[in-house]
Amino acid sequence: MRRAAAAGAALALLAAAPAGRARAQENVQPPALDGVEIVERLGAQVPPDAVFLDQDGKAVRIGDLLGQGKPVVLALVYYECPMLCGLILGGMARGMKETGLEVGKDYRALSVSFDPRERPGQALVRQKFYLQSLEKTDDRAAWPFLVGLEKDIRKVTEAVGFHYTYDEATKQYAHGAALVVLTPEGKVSRYLYGVEFPGRDLRLSLVEAAQGRVGTSFDRFLLTCYRYDPVARRYVPYAMGFVRAGAVAVLLALAGALLFYWRREAKGAKR
Repeated sequence: MRRAAAAGAALALLAAAPAGRARAQENVQPPALDGVEIVERLGAQVPPDAVFLDQDGKAVRIGDLLGQGKPVVLALVYYECPMLCGLILGGMARGMKETGLEVGKDYRALSVSFDPRERPGQALVRQKFYLQSLEKTDDRAAWPFLVGLEKDIRKVTEAVGFHYTYDEATKQYAHGAALVVLTPEGKVSRYLYGVEFPGRDLRLSLVEAAQGRVGTSFDRFLLTCYRYDPVARRYVPYAMGFVRAGAVAVLLALAGALLFYWRREAKGAKR
């Protein structure tokens, strides 16, 4: 997971470097990436008392955006990022469209800038763009875009294990590429890495975070057969899950057959 985060951050730094220097550094980790990592903290609580400004300049507590029985997809980005953050948010929006779930109704999305210099106006521009891509311009509460002070930003990033640095040479942040899926109570349930998030994986992570309170019975069945593989960065078939599902299917078939023969014998005895 840490390697994946560093690789994503390296993309942003190499893109900003001159072509010759970028080629020379392809196999060398830049010093700016020291300390850039995502340390998974499954089950950790996002601090509900952290205060931010939303895209309209209104003060909101993180806790006010949690609860209501909906899981949350959290993106830690900064809005003036020249490359990586746009890829993350674009992949997030595409994945959300492919889930078959409705943002705002079945789950919430949340973007938090970790650059304390950014202001609500910058957040508003980004929100309008991505809500338009989802055809959800009339439901701005479904995907708030937040900015905040350093102390509150650090509360959230430290809670979820998201470590980043500022590179003076490029005037950019070095950071990993991942989404954090939270339970309705604001606890870390799953990390999804990269810049593309397949709809199936995002949907299953939301069903998992909500403990089956969103999605369908078939989604809950799929979670018995699939597990998230952090190396492959996707949900993959789980052998024991298929064995258990197969065993249940055999038992149900056997029970059905026995019931059928029992009823037939009962009818024959009445004659």
